[in-house]
Amino acid sequence: MNVMKQKLISILLLSAVILLSCGTRSTKQDQKVKGLNISFVSNEADKKIDVMVDGKLFTTYRWPDNVCKPVLYPVLTSNGTTITRGFPIAPRPGERSDHPHQIGMWLTYGNVDGLDFWGNGSKGLGTRNANGGVIKHLKVDNLSGGNCEGSMITSESWVDTTGIELLSEKTEYHFIAEGTIRIIDRITTLTASGKDVSMPDTKEGMFGIRVARQLELPSKEDVALTDAQGNVTKVKAMTNEGDSGNYLSSEGVTGDAVWGARAKWMDLYGSIGDEKISLVICDHPKNQSYPTYWHSRGYGLFAANPLGVKDFTQGKEELNFSIPAGKSITFRYRVIITSGAHLTDSEINAYADDFAKKY
Repeated sequence: MNVMKQKLISILLLSAVILLSCGTRSTKQDQKVKGLNISFVSNEADKKIDVMVDGKLFTTYRWPDNVCKPVLYPVLTSNGTTITRGFPIAPRPGERSDHPHQIGMWLTYGNVDGLDFWGNGSKGLGTRNANGGVIKHLKVDNLSGGNCEGSMITSESWVDTTGIELLSEKTEYHFIAEGTIRIIDRITTLTASGKDVSMPDTKEGMFGIRVARQLELPSKEDVALTDAQGNVTKVKAMTNEGDSGNYLSSEGVTGDAVWGARAKWMDLYGSIGDEKISLVICDHPKNQSYPTYWHSRGYGLFAANPLGVKDFTQGKEELNFSIPAGKSITFRYRVIITSGAHLTDSEINAYADDFAKKY
């Protein structure tokens, strides 16, 4: 059998798998297990909604009063391993205690008409910065569970320090489970409410995840770590024990060099204990500045920022984005989480292609 025939057979087999699964690309590790059920457990009193996969927690959408924005926190692999940092909500021993406003998974921006939505709460839970904007959760418009995929639609309001709305937000979350693969698709539409809203260049944005210590890149920098009670200790000499993370971009850039680079997707891969994990963020061709710039740091901040052009190009280019009054902009991101194996470039490209076609 020649090479071309072998490739054709492989493509046909993969297509058959896709048709039998939930509509996204499958990898070898998840072809045997199908039919996982996505459900939701709503708790309005505690301001949270649990997202469950066959009765096991995947993530929680929450909008607590002591956080300046709604977040997905925590986020878990199919094996039940938490990939997001616990601090400051539930600190775990050995974690960094920097940037307390970086919680779970979120979408904000650091300069919206001069207000900092990204960094608000940087002094700790329950604090507000003098120039900090707040994203208020208004309501859940729809919850829909199902086989392999569930969806949630929410409404939010981006308000200034006096409570006046600058942007209205409508977000669709699609939660997908395929064997050991977990996927979160976030589709967020922002509409300028009463006037033009400026969103000038800043590196502080936009779609971000703060990851567990083990997925950080090994570092020799001085850090502040927390214990189980949340007490902070400054540590000068780092052993980097357990730190296993590394970045790989769609363009082949690795390590800390991915900061400010442009790429269609970014893979943060490593291990927590014996569990191999890939955490991938995919940009979308319809997004502003595609392929996006990456505000991704070795200390555990993993973010895509399509608007921080000036910072990322050292002043060579400038965007100064704005949304005209009554007009909207949509940002689309896919997060892929594996358990037990790292994704290959070709597998990530297949998931990214599916994402581009789906929305």
